[in-house]
Amino acid sequence: MRRQQADPTGVFGKLLTAIAGAALLVIGFMFSVVVLAVAVVVGLGIWSWFWWKTRKLRREIDEHLRDQAADAARPAEGEVIEGEAVVVEETTIRATSNRLPASPDRR
Repeated sequence: MRRQQADPTGVFGKLLTAIAGAALLVIGFMFSVVVLAVAVVVGLGIWSWFWWKTRKLRREIDEHLRDQAADAARPAEGEVIEGEAVVVEETTIRATSNRLPASPDRR
């Protein structure tokens, strides 16, 4: 034989459950916002500390790269660079009319 169980939660119990669920949802959201804010502040602090500690190294690397670029741009003593220069000659053009000459296939 089967016994029928009455619903122990009536309208008042369902309303109380909904309010408690909403309150827990809001508290969980607030907690997650606080955890996210703390994580951002800690991450920013670690990044700032790392950036501060490596500033001298970054400066040395920058100077080294500039020196290498300057050395690469300067040819060695007695070195001849071929094929690197473009010679441009100055030419004077006398314009006789404003139109272009007709091409042979247009006539």
